[in-house]
Amino acid sequence: MRPSTIAIDGPAASGKSTIGELLARRLGYLYFDTGVMYRAVTWVALKREIPPENEEAVTALAATLHIDVLPPTVEDGRQYTVMADGEDVTWSIRRPDVDANVSLVSTYRGVRTEMVRQQRRVAANGRIVMVGRDIGTVVLPDADLKVYLDATVEERAWRRCREMQARGEPADYEEILAMMRRRDEIDSHRAISPLRVPEGAVVVDTTELTIEEALDRVLSLVEERECRPA
Repeated sequence: MRPSTIAIDGPAASGKSTIGELLARRLGYLYFDTGVMYRAVTWVALKREIPPENEEAVTALAATLHIDVLPPTVEDGRQYTVMADGEDVTWSIRRPDVDANVSLVSTYRGVRTEMVRQQRRVAANGRIVMVGRDIGTVVLPDADLKVYLDATVEERAWRRCREMQARGEPADYEEILAMMRRRDEIDSHRAISPLRVPEGAVVVDTTELTIEEALDRVLSLVEERECRPA
């Protein structure tokens, strides 16, 4: 049988979102980037002038914030539409100030507990490609297929820089590189759900791969699992 739950993990700009969306579309599965939940909490906290360093206040916000992830509602290149208490925050959650604070927010135990609960509820129906940083380790440790996408930090910084420039936003490569190194450090060493390769996951290095080549690698893993005897 084809894997029903597919977990894709990896650091920022490793290709998780792009490959995850394309894979879900190819398989006819639901695409769910769990990172948008943490970004939405971070964005709303900043908008409401809640200091990201205030764990108690941010956790209280996460417990009451209603987050929806929908198919694209606007044809502007988005992969999905993210709603936070009825507001479209799809592009707002990609701002540099969110990039700079989302890793801290995602370390809070209360925030993660609430987000993981919602993520598991969504995944319970199966036929899903779930993307994040702790999917194969925490959210779906028993996923039918676990993939870890990776790339050098320099390549990942260039990708984020080009992405921002394509949207007409100012982007400084050195600043983005420094931010990404800081984020990698936080994500890999946080006490709760640190970023790591899940047990049983297949690592795919996308540094030198085109989008099509990376997608083909992951599709081959799906087909391999599909062909295995029960």
